[in-house]
Amino acid sequence: MNTTTPDESGSGMTDEDWFSLGKSDAWAGKPKTPPQQDVEAASMYELGYSEGKIEHPPTQTPLIQQ
Repeated sequence: MNTTTPDESGSGMTDEDWFSLGKSDAWAGKPKTPPQQDVEAASMYELGYSEGKIEHPPTQTPLIQQ
Protein backbone atom coordinates (compact mmCIF):
# COMPACT_ATOMS: atom_id res chain seq x y z
CA MET A 1 0.00 0.00 0.00
CA ASN A 2 1.33 3.43 -0.94
CA THR A 3 1.23 5.44 2.26
CA THR A 4 2.95 8.64 1.19
CA THR A 5 0.86 9.82 -1.76
CA PRO A 6 -1.66 12.51 -0.79
CA ASP A 7 -5.12 12.13 -2.29
CA GLU A 8 -6.34 14.14 -5.26
CA SER A 9 -9.00 16.06 -3.29
CA GLY A 10 -6.43 18.33 -1.66
CA SER A 11 -7.28 17.23 1.89
CA GLY A 12 -3.65 16.26 2.50
CA MET A 13 -4.62 12.79 3.73
CA THR A 14 -2.60 9.81 2.54
CA ASP A 15 -3.98 6.46 1.42
CA GLU A 16 -3.11 5.07 4.85
CA ASP A 17 -5.02 7.93 6.51
CA TRP A 18 -8.16 7.12 4.49
CA PHE A 19 -7.77 3.41 5.23
CA SER A 20 -7.42 4.11 8.97
CA LEU A 21 -10.40 6.48 8.95
CA GLY A 22 -12.59 3.87 7.29
CA LYS A 23 -11.50 1.24 9.80
CA SER A 24 -12.10 3.61 12.70
CA ASP A 25 -15.57 4.51 11.43
CA ALA A 26 -16.49 0.82 11.15
CA TRP A 27 -15.27 0.16 14.70
CA ALA A 28 -17.32 3.11 15.97
CA GLY A 29 -20.43 1.85 14.17
CA LYS A 30 -20.63 4.98 12.00
CA PRO A 31 -22.17 4.87 8.51
CA LYS A 32 -19.77 4.81 5.55
CA THR A 33 -18.75 8.29 4.42
CA PRO A 34 -16.08 7.88 1.74
CA PRO A 35 -14.81 11.01 -0.03
CA GLN A 36 -16.86 11.82 -3.12
CA GLN A 37 -14.25 13.58 -5.27
CA ASP A 38 -11.32 11.13 -5.10
CA VAL A 39 -11.84 7.59 -6.35
CA GLU A 40 -8.55 6.26 -4.91
CA ALA A 41 -9.20 7.77 -1.46
CA ALA A 42 -12.75 6.41 -1.52
CA SER A 43 -11.41 2.98 -2.40
CA MET A 44 -8.93 3.06 0.50
CA TYR A 45 -11.70 4.21 2.86
CA GLU A 46 -14.00 1.39 1.71
CA LEU A 47 -11.18 -1.15 2.15
CA GLY A 48 -10.50 0.08 5.68
CA TYR A 49 -14.21 0.10 6.52
CA SER A 50 -14.57 -3.49 5.32
CA GLU A 51 -11.56 -4.62 7.34
CA GLY A 52 -12.87 -2.78 10.38
CA LYS A 53 -16.13 -4.70 10.15
CA ILE A 54 -14.16 -7.97 10.33
CA GLU A 55 -11.67 -7.04 13.06
CA HIS A 56 -12.26 -5.76 16.58
CA PRO A 57 -10.87 -2.41 17.74
CA PRO A 58 -7.53 -2.70 19.55
CA THR A 59 -9.03 -1.19 22.72
CA GLN A 60 -12.01 -3.52 22.90
CA THR A 61 -12.00 -5.71 25.98
CA PRO A 62 -12.77 -9.34 25.22
CA LEU A 63 -15.65 -10.94 27.06
CA ILE A 64 -14.55 -13.27 29.84
CA GLN A 65 -16.44 -16.54 30.07
CA GLN A 66 -17.22 -17.65 33.59
